[in-house]
Amino acid sequence: MSDWIKKDAEAIWHPFTPLRGMENPLMIERAEGVNLYTSDGAKIIDAISSWWVNLHGHSHPHIAKAIADQASKLEHVIFAGFTHEPAIRLAERLLEILPENQSKVFYSDNGSTATEVAIKMAFQYFYNQGVSKKKIIAIDGAYHGDTFGAMSVGERGPFTEPFDPYLFDVSFVDFPEEGKEEKVYQQFRTLVEKGDVAAFIFEPIIQGASGMRVYSMALLDKMMALAQTYDVICIADEVMTGFGRTGKLFASDCLINKPDVFCLSKGLSGGAMAMGVTTCTEKIQAAYRSNDLMKTFFHGHSFTANPMTCAAANASLDLLLTKESEENRLRLNDRHLSFLKMIENHSMVRNARVLGTILAFEMNTEKDTSYFNEARHYLYPYFISKGVLLRPLGNVLYLIPPYVISDEDLNYVYQTVLDFLNNPPKPESTKG
Repeated sequence: MSDWIKKDAEAIWHPFTPLRGMENPLMIERAEGVNLYTSDGAKIIDAISSWWVNLHGHSHPHIAKAIADQASKLEHVIFAGFTHEPAIRLAERLLEILPENQSKVFYSDNGSTATEVAIKMAFQYFYNQGVSKKKIIAIDGAYHGDTFGAMSVGERGPFTEPFDPYLFDVSFVDFPEEGKEEKVYQQFRTLVEKGDVAAFIFEPIIQGASGMRVYSMALLDKMMALAQTYDVICIADEVMTGFGRTGKLFASDCLINKPDVFCLSKGLSGGAMAMGVTTCTEKIQAAYRSNDLMKTFFHGHSFTANPMTCAAANASLDLLLTKESEENRLRLNDRHLSFLKMIENHSMVRNARVLGTILAFEMNTEKDTSYFNEARHYLYPYFISKGVLLRPLGNVLYLIPPYVISDEDLNYVYQTVLDFLNNPPKPESTKG
Protein backbone atom coordinates (compact mmCIF):
# COMPACT_ATOMS: atom_id res chain seq x y z
CA MET A 1 0.00 0.00 0.00
CA SER A 2 1.42 3.38 -1.00
CA ASP A 3 1.81 6.20 1.49
CA TRP A 4 -0.93 8.15 -0.29
CA ILE A 5 -3.41 5.30 0.00
CA LYS A 6 -2.57 4.93 3.70
CA LYS A 7 -3.18 8.64 4.17
CA ASP A 8 -6.45 8.33 2.25
CA ALA A 9 -7.62 5.52 4.53
CA GLU A 10 -6.81 7.61 7.59
CA ALA A 11 -8.31 10.91 6.45
CA ILE A 12 -11.05 10.45 3.82
CA TRP A 13 -14.62 9.15 3.91
CA HIS A 14 -15.60 8.15 0.35
CA PRO A 15 -19.18 8.37 -1.01
CA PHE A 16 -21.39 5.27 -1.12
CA THR A 17 -18.54 3.31 0.45
CA PRO A 18 -18.56 1.23 3.66
CA LEU A 19 -15.83 2.10 6.14
CA ARG A 20 -14.96 -1.58 6.44
CA GLY A 21 -14.68 -4.52 4.08
CA MET A 22 -13.87 -2.64 0.88
CA GLU A 23 -10.71 -2.76 -1.20
CA ASN A 24 -8.53 0.31 -1.28
CA PRO A 25 -9.43 2.95 -3.88
CA LEU A 26 -7.27 3.27 -6.96
CA MET A 27 -4.87 6.21 -7.00
CA ILE A 28 -5.45 8.23 -10.18
CA GLU A 29 -2.56 10.49 -11.16
CA ARG A 30 -3.88 11.94 -14.41
CA ALA A 31 -6.52 11.51 -17.09
CA GLU A 32 -6.70 12.28 -20.77
CA GLY A 33 -9.49 11.63 -23.25
CA VAL A 34 -11.38 8.56 -22.08
CA ASN A 35 -8.42 7.18 -20.14
CA LEU A 36 -7.62 7.28 -16.44
CA TYR A 37 -4.01 6.56 -15.44
CA THR A 38 -3.22 5.04 -12.05
CA SER A 39 -0.11 5.64 -9.96
CA ASP A 40 1.24 2.21 -10.90
CA GLY A 41 0.97 2.93 -14.63
CA ALA A 42 -2.29 1.14 -15.44
CA LYS A 43 -4.69 2.63 -17.99
CA ILE A 44 -8.45 2.42 -17.44
CA ILE A 45 -11.12 3.34 -20.00
CA ASP A 46 -13.73 5.51 -18.30
CA ALA A 47 -16.82 3.91 -19.84
CA ILE A 48 -19.25 5.62 -17.43
CA SER A 49 -17.94 9.19 -17.79
CA SER A 50 -17.00 9.31 -14.09
CA TRP A 51 -20.56 9.20 -12.75
CA TRP A 52 -22.04 10.45 -16.03
CA VAL A 53 -20.45 13.91 -15.94
CA ASN A 54 -17.73 13.82 -18.58
CA LEU A 55 -18.88 14.64 -22.11
CA HIS A 56 -15.76 15.56 -24.07
CA GLY A 57 -12.99 13.52 -22.47
CA HIS A 58 -10.82 14.25 -19.47
CA SER A 59 -8.45 17.23 -19.32
CA HIS A 60 -9.86 18.70 -22.50
CA PRO A 61 -7.53 21.57 -23.50
CA HIS A 62 -10.35 23.93 -24.51
CA ILE A 63 -12.07 23.60 -21.12
CA ALA A 64 -8.76 23.68 -19.21
CA LYS A 65 -7.71 26.90 -20.96
CA ALA A 66 -11.08 28.53 -20.25
CA ILE A 67 -10.72 27.75 -16.53
CA ALA A 68 -7.13 28.96 -16.39
CA ASP A 69 -7.89 32.18 -18.26
CA GLN A 70 -10.83 32.93 -15.97
CA ALA A 71 -8.83 32.12 -12.82
CA SER A 72 -6.32 34.81 -13.72
CA LYS A 73 -9.07 37.45 -14.05
CA LEU A 74 -11.81 36.66 -11.52
CA GLU A 75 -11.88 33.42 -9.56
CA HIS A 76 -15.00 34.17 -7.51
CA VAL A 77 -17.30 36.93 -6.33
CA ILE A 78 -20.48 36.98 -4.25
CA PHE A 79 -23.43 36.65 -6.64
CA ALA A 80 -25.90 38.66 -4.57
CA GLY A 81 -25.56 42.26 -5.71
CA PHE A 82 -22.84 41.41 -8.25
CA THR A 83 -22.70 39.67 -11.60
CA HIS A 84 -20.12 38.82 -14.26
CA GLU A 85 -19.86 38.08 -17.95
CA PRO A 86 -19.32 34.27 -17.80
CA ALA A 87 -22.57 33.79 -15.83
CA ILE A 88 -24.55 36.07 -18.13
CA ARG A 89 -23.21 34.40 -21.27
CA LEU A 90 -23.94 30.93 -19.88
CA ALA A 91 -27.50 31.82 -18.86
CA GLU A 92 -28.23 33.27 -22.30
CA ARG A 93 -26.79 30.23 -24.05
CA LEU A 94 -28.71 27.77 -21.89
CA LEU A 95 -31.97 29.57 -22.57
CA GLU A 96 -31.22 29.42 -26.30
CA ILE A 97 -31.02 25.60 -26.30
CA LEU A 98 -33.69 24.82 -23.69
CA PRO A 99 -37.39 24.77 -24.68
CA GLU A 100 -38.79 28.21 -25.48
CA ASN A 101 -40.90 28.34 -22.32
CA GLN A 102 -37.80 28.62 -20.12
CA SER A 103 -36.86 32.21 -19.34
CA LYS A 104 -34.73 32.45 -16.18
CA VAL A 105 -31.66 30.68 -14.79
CA PHE A 106 -30.92 30.12 -11.09
CA TYR A 107 -27.40 28.88 -10.29
CA SER A 108 -26.41 26.41 -7.58
CA ASP A 109 -23.60 23.88 -7.30
CA ASN A 110 -24.72 20.28 -8.01
CA GLY A 111 -27.63 18.14 -9.11
CA SER A 112 -29.08 17.69 -5.64
CA THR A 113 -29.11 21.43 -4.96
CA ALA A 114 -30.65 22.06 -8.38
CA THR A 115 -33.47 19.76 -7.25
CA GLU A 116 -33.77 21.53 -3.89
CA VAL A 117 -34.11 24.87 -5.67
CA ALA A 118 -36.81 23.46 -7.96
CA ILE A 119 -38.86 22.04 -5.08
CA LYS A 120 -38.63 25.24 -3.03
CA MET A 121 -39.39 27.35 -6.11
CA ALA A 122 -42.56 25.32 -6.76
CA PHE A 123 -43.81 25.41 -3.17
CA GLN A 124 -43.20 29.13 -2.79
CA TYR A 125 -44.86 29.83 -6.14
CA PHE A 126 -48.17 28.83 -4.58
CA TYR A 127 -47.35 30.25 -1.14
CA ASN A 128 -46.73 33.69 -2.65
CA GLN A 129 -50.20 33.59 -4.20
CA GLY A 130 -51.94 32.43 -1.04
CA VAL A 131 -52.80 29.08 -2.62
CA SER A 132 -52.65 25.94 -0.47
CA LYS A 133 -50.98 23.24 -2.59
CA LYS A 134 -48.54 21.23 -0.53
CA LYS A 135 -48.17 17.85 -2.22
CA ILE A 136 -45.65 16.49 -4.71
CA ILE A 137 -45.94 13.48 -7.01
CA ALA A 138 -42.88 11.44 -7.99
CA ILE A 139 -42.32 8.14 -9.77
CA ASP A 140 -41.33 5.05 -7.80
CA GLY A 141 -37.64 4.27 -8.17
CA ALA A 142 -36.72 7.92 -8.60
CA TYR A 143 -33.35 9.33 -7.57
CA HIS A 144 -33.01 13.10 -7.37
CA GLY A 145 -30.10 13.54 -4.97
CA ASP A 146 -29.06 13.08 -1.36
CA THR A 147 -30.04 16.32 0.35
CA PHE A 148 -33.27 16.21 2.34
CA GLY A 149 -35.67 17.62 -0.23
CA ALA A 150 -34.11 15.51 -2.95
CA MET A 151 -34.30 12.41 -0.76
CA SER A 152 -37.94 13.13 -0.01
CA VAL A 153 -38.91 12.97 -3.69
CA GLY A 154 -36.73 9.92 -4.31
CA GLU A 155 -37.35 6.24 -3.71
CA ARG A 156 -37.56 5.28 -0.06
CA GLY A 157 -35.30 2.37 0.84
CA PRO A 158 -32.06 1.40 2.61
CA PHE A 159 -30.32 4.61 1.46
CA THR A 160 -32.96 6.83 3.05
CA GLU A 161 -34.15 4.65 5.94
CA PRO A 162 -32.14 6.43 8.67
CA PHE A 163 -33.72 9.71 7.57
CA ASP A 164 -37.28 8.63 6.76
CA PRO A 165 -38.79 10.28 9.88
CA TYR A 166 -37.45 13.64 8.70
CA LEU A 167 -38.55 13.50 5.05
CA PHE A 168 -41.72 15.23 3.90
CA ASP A 169 -44.62 13.22 2.53
CA VAL A 170 -44.64 12.52 -1.20
CA SER A 171 -47.16 10.62 -3.33
CA PHE A 172 -45.45 8.03 -5.52
CA VAL A 173 -46.96 6.43 -8.60
CA ASP A 174 -45.69 3.06 -9.79
CA PHE A 175 -42.86 2.94 -12.27
CA PRO A 176 -44.62 2.66 -15.66
CA GLU A 177 -43.30 -0.68 -16.87
CA GLU A 178 -44.33 -1.65 -20.37
CA GLY A 179 -47.94 -2.79 -20.33
CA LYS A 180 -48.75 -0.95 -17.10
CA GLU A 181 -48.90 2.58 -18.51
CA GLU A 182 -52.68 2.97 -18.19
CA LYS A 183 -52.66 1.77 -14.58
CA VAL A 184 -49.98 4.32 -13.72
CA TYR A 185 -51.85 7.08 -15.54
CA GLN A 186 -54.99 6.36 -13.52
CA GLN A 187 -52.96 6.46 -10.28
CA PHE A 188 -51.58 9.80 -11.37
CA ARG A 189 -54.97 11.13 -12.40
CA THR A 190 -56.55 10.25 -9.07
CA LEU A 191 -53.84 12.22 -7.24
CA VAL A 192 -53.88 15.25 -9.54
CA GLU A 193 -57.65 15.65 -9.60
CA LYS A 194 -57.70 16.23 -5.83
CA GLY A 195 -56.42 19.72 -6.61
CA ASP A 196 -53.81 19.92 -3.84
CA VAL A 197 -50.71 18.88 -5.82
CA ALA A 198 -48.06 21.56 -6.22
CA ALA A 199 -45.55 19.71 -8.39
CA PHE A 200 -44.75 16.58 -10.36
CA ILE A 201 -41.03 15.74 -10.47
CA PHE A 202 -39.55 13.13 -12.80
CA GLU A 203 -36.46 11.93 -14.63
CA PRO A 204 -37.72 12.24 -18.21
CA ILE A 205 -37.91 8.97 -20.18
CA ILE A 206 -35.14 7.18 -18.25
CA GLN A 207 -34.42 6.72 -14.55
CA GLY A 208 -30.68 6.65 -13.93
CA ALA A 209 -29.66 5.35 -10.51
CA SER A 210 -32.53 2.85 -10.26
CA GLY A 211 -31.05 0.91 -13.16
CA MET A 212 -31.25 2.97 -16.37
CA ARG A 213 -34.95 2.11 -16.63
CA VAL A 214 -36.60 3.45 -19.79
CA TYR A 215 -40.30 4.27 -19.90
CA SER A 216 -42.92 5.56 -22.33
CA MET A 217 -42.52 9.06 -23.77
CA ALA A 218 -46.21 9.05 -24.72
CA LEU A 219 -47.26 8.32 -21.15
CA LEU A 220 -45.04 11.06 -19.72
CA ASP A 221 -46.49 13.53 -22.23
CA LYS A 222 -50.01 12.50 -21.19
CA MET A 223 -49.17 12.87 -17.48
CA MET A 224 -47.66 16.31 -18.03
CA ALA A 225 -50.65 17.49 -20.05
CA LEU A 226 -53.00 16.50 -17.24
CA ALA A 227 -50.75 18.02 -14.57
CA GLN A 228 -50.48 21.37 -16.32
CA THR A 229 -54.26 21.45 -16.80
CA TYR A 230 -54.53 21.38 -13.00
CA ASP A 231 -51.74 23.96 -12.52
CA VAL A 232 -49.28 21.37 -11.26
CA ILE A 233 -45.68 22.47 -11.84
CA CYS A 234 -43.80 19.88 -13.90
CA ILE A 235 -40.15 19.55 -12.83
CA ALA A 236 -37.80 17.73 -15.20
CA ASP A 237 -34.71 16.40 -13.46
CA GLU A 238 -32.33 16.39 -16.44
CA VAL A 239 -29.22 16.17 -14.29
CA MET A 240 -28.23 12.91 -15.99
CA THR A 241 -30.21 13.14 -19.24
CA GLY A 242 -29.22 16.69 -20.19
CA PHE A 243 -26.62 17.76 -22.75
CA GLY A 244 -27.05 14.99 -25.27
CA ARG A 245 -27.08 11.79 -23.25
CA THR A 246 -30.41 10.57 -24.67
CA GLY A 247 -29.64 11.60 -28.27
CA LYS A 248 -31.42 14.96 -28.02
CA LEU A 249 -29.81 17.92 -26.24
CA PHE A 250 -32.41 17.35 -23.51
CA ALA A 251 -34.63 14.33 -22.99
CA SER A 252 -37.57 16.74 -22.79
CA ASP A 253 -36.95 17.62 -26.45
CA CYS A 254 -38.61 14.27 -27.19
CA LEU A 255 -41.83 15.44 -25.54
CA ILE A 256 -44.71 17.51 -26.92
CA ASN A 257 -45.44 19.14 -23.57
CA LYS A 258 -42.59 21.02 -21.96
CA PRO A 259 -41.65 21.08 -18.28
CA ASP A 260 -42.11 24.24 -16.22
CA VAL A 261 -38.81 23.75 -14.42
CA PHE A 262 -35.50 22.10 -15.40
CA CYS A 263 -32.80 20.77 -13.07
CA LEU A 264 -29.35 20.56 -14.70
CA SER A 265 -25.87 19.54 -13.56
CA LYS A 266 -23.36 16.72 -14.38
CA GLY A 267 -22.53 17.36 -18.06
CA LEU A 268 -23.22 21.08 -17.67
CA SER A 269 -19.52 21.87 -17.25
CA GLY A 270 -18.34 18.92 -19.31
CA GLY A 271 -17.54 17.21 -16.01
CA ALA A 272 -14.78 19.69 -15.22
CA MET A 273 -16.26 21.55 -12.24
CA ALA A 274 -19.22 21.27 -9.89
CA MET A 275 -22.29 23.21 -10.97
CA GLY A 276 -26.06 23.10 -10.79
CA VAL A 277 -28.74 25.07 -12.61
CA THR A 278 -32.49 25.37 -12.18
CA THR A 279 -34.48 27.12 -14.90
CA CYS A 280 -38.12 28.15 -14.94
CA THR A 281 -40.87 29.82 -16.93
CA GLU A 282 -42.05 33.42 -16.85
CA LYS A 283 -45.26 32.23 -15.17
CA ILE A 284 -43.35 30.99 -12.13
CA GLN A 285 -41.30 34.17 -11.86
CA ALA A 286 -44.47 36.28 -11.87
CA ALA A 287 -45.38 35.01 -8.40
CA TYR A 288 -42.11 36.42 -7.06
CA ARG A 289 -42.28 39.85 -8.73
CA SER A 290 -43.59 41.96 -5.89
CA ASN A 291 -42.77 44.95 -3.71
CA ASP A 292 -43.37 42.62 -0.77
CA LEU A 293 -39.88 41.62 0.41
CA MET A 294 -41.28 38.40 1.89
CA LYS A 295 -42.08 37.12 -1.60
CA THR A 296 -38.35 37.02 -2.40
CA PHE A 297 -36.84 33.61 -3.17
CA PHE A 298 -34.49 33.39 -0.17
CA HIS A 299 -32.08 30.76 -1.44
CA GLY A 300 -28.40 30.86 -2.34
CA HIS A 301 -25.01 29.17 -2.15
CA SER A 302 -21.56 30.53 -1.41
CA PHE A 303 -20.28 29.43 -4.80
CA THR A 304 -23.35 30.39 -6.82
CA ALA A 305 -22.31 31.15 -10.42
CA ASN A 306 -18.62 30.72 -9.68
CA PRO A 307 -16.88 32.44 -12.63
CA MET A 308 -14.41 29.61 -13.27
CA THR A 309 -17.22 27.07 -13.30
CA CYS A 310 -19.26 29.27 -15.65
CA ALA A 311 -16.22 29.53 -17.92
CA ALA A 312 -15.90 25.73 -17.93
CA ALA A 313 -19.60 25.37 -18.77
CA ASN A 314 -19.34 27.89 -21.61
CA ALA A 315 -16.33 26.01 -22.99
CA SER A 316 -18.24 22.73 -22.71
CA LEU A 317 -21.15 24.24 -24.67
CA ASP A 318 -18.68 25.38 -27.33
CA LEU A 319 -17.75 21.71 -27.81
CA LEU A 320 -21.22 20.24 -27.34
CA LEU A 321 -22.84 22.37 -30.03
CA THR A 322 -20.33 21.47 -32.75
CA LYS A 323 -21.19 19.22 -35.67
CA GLU A 324 -18.41 16.88 -34.53
CA SER A 325 -20.03 16.33 -31.13
CA GLU A 326 -23.42 15.71 -32.71
CA GLU A 327 -21.88 13.17 -35.08
CA ASN A 328 -20.12 11.46 -32.17
CA ARG A 329 -23.42 11.10 -30.32
CA LEU A 330 -25.05 9.60 -33.42
CA ARG A 331 -22.07 7.28 -33.87
CA LEU A 332 -22.33 6.12 -30.26
CA ASN A 333 -26.02 5.39 -30.68
CA ASP A 334 -25.40 3.39 -33.87
CA ARG A 335 -22.59 1.41 -32.26
CA HIS A 336 -24.68 0.68 -29.16
CA LEU A 337 -27.59 -0.52 -31.30
CA SER A 338 -25.28 -2.87 -33.21
CA PHE A 339 -23.87 -4.26 -29.97
CA LEU A 340 -27.39 -4.61 -28.60
CA LYS A 341 -28.23 -7.01 -31.43
CA MET A 342 -25.21 -9.12 -30.47
CA ILE A 343 -26.18 -9.54 -26.82
CA GLU A 344 -29.96 -9.13 -26.49
CA ASN A 345 -30.66 -12.85 -26.87
CA HIS A 346 -27.70 -13.99 -24.78
CA SER A 347 -28.62 -16.32 -21.93
CA MET A 348 -26.84 -14.04 -19.45
CA VAL A 349 -28.73 -10.94 -20.59
CA ARG A 350 -32.26 -9.66 -20.10
CA ASN A 351 -34.01 -6.41 -20.94
CA ALA A 352 -31.20 -4.92 -23.00
CA ARG A 353 -31.95 -1.35 -24.11
CA VAL A 354 -30.37 1.65 -25.77
CA LEU A 355 -31.34 5.29 -25.47
CA GLY A 356 -29.08 7.74 -27.25
CA THR A 357 -25.55 7.29 -25.89
CA ILE A 358 -26.72 4.98 -23.06
CA LEU A 359 -26.67 1.18 -23.27
CA ALA A 360 -27.89 -0.95 -20.36
CA PHE A 361 -28.91 -4.51 -19.60
CA GLU A 362 -29.58 -6.74 -16.62
CA MET A 363 -27.36 -9.67 -15.83
CA ASN A 364 -29.30 -12.87 -15.31
CA THR A 365 -28.63 -13.90 -11.72
CA GLU A 366 -30.39 -16.04 -9.16
CA LYS A 367 -31.68 -12.88 -7.43
CA ASP A 368 -34.01 -10.12 -8.58
CA THR A 369 -32.73 -6.99 -10.27
CA SER A 370 -31.72 -4.56 -7.54
CA TYR A 371 -29.03 -2.04 -6.61
CA PHE A 372 -28.13 -4.46 -3.81
CA ASN A 373 -27.81 -7.48 -6.07
CA GLU A 374 -24.46 -9.06 -5.20
CA ALA A 375 -23.41 -9.21 -8.85
CA ARG A 376 -21.93 -5.75 -8.46
CA HIS A 377 -19.29 -7.12 -6.08
CA TYR A 378 -17.68 -9.23 -8.79
CA LEU A 379 -18.62 -7.27 -11.91
CA TYR A 380 -16.83 -4.07 -10.86
CA PRO A 381 -13.43 -5.62 -9.99
CA TYR A 382 -13.57 -7.90 -13.03
CA PHE A 383 -13.85 -5.01 -15.47
CA ILE A 384 -11.30 -2.91 -13.58
CA SER A 385 -8.87 -5.82 -13.94
CA LYS A 386 -9.47 -5.65 -17.70
CA GLY A 387 -8.83 -1.91 -17.82
CA VAL A 388 -12.47 -0.76 -18.06
CA LEU A 389 -14.35 1.36 -15.53
CA LEU A 390 -17.93 0.10 -15.26
CA ARG A 391 -19.79 0.70 -12.01
CA PRO A 392 -22.83 -1.60 -12.17
CA LEU A 393 -26.09 -0.68 -10.48
CA GLY A 394 -26.40 -4.03 -8.74
CA ASN A 395 -26.79 -6.49 -11.60
CA VAL A 396 -27.50 -3.74 -14.15
CA LEU A 397 -24.49 -3.19 -16.39
CA TYR A 398 -24.47 0.01 -18.41
CA LEU A 399 -22.26 2.06 -20.72
CA ILE A 400 -22.44 5.84 -20.84
CA PRO A 401 -19.03 6.88 -22.20
CA PRO A 402 -17.69 10.30 -23.12
CA TYR A 403 -18.84 11.27 -26.62
CA VAL A 404 -15.23 11.33 -27.86
CA ILE A 405 -14.54 7.64 -27.21
CA SER A 406 -12.87 6.13 -30.25
CA ASP A 407 -14.23 3.15 -32.15
CA GLU A 408 -11.13 1.25 -31.09
CA ASP A 409 -11.75 1.85 -27.40
CA LEU A 410 -15.45 1.17 -27.85
CA ASN A 411 -14.66 -2.14 -29.54
CA TYR A 412 -12.44 -3.07 -26.62
CA VAL A 413 -15.19 -2.27 -24.10
CA TYR A 414 -17.79 -4.24 -26.09
CA GLN A 415 -15.43 -7.21 -26.47
CA THR A 416 -14.62 -7.17 -22.74
CA VAL A 417 -18.33 -7.27 -21.93
CA LEU A 418 -18.87 -10.05 -24.46
CA ASP A 419 -15.96 -12.07 -23.07
CA PHE A 420 -17.49 -11.80 -19.62
CA LEU A 421 -20.90 -12.92 -20.85
CA ASN A 422 -19.44 -15.88 -22.73
CA ASN A 423 -17.14 -16.98 -19.94
CA PRO A 424 -18.19 -15.42 -16.63
CA PRO A 425 -15.64 -16.03 -13.86
CA LYS A 426 -16.73 -17.54 -10.61
CA PRO A 427 -17.69 -14.76 -8.18
CA GLU A 428 -15.19 -16.01 -5.62
CA SER A 429 -12.29 -15.45 -8.03
CA THR A 430 -13.02 -11.73 -8.42
CA LYS A 431 -13.99 -10.73 -4.89
CA GLY A 432 -11.64 -8.52 -2.94
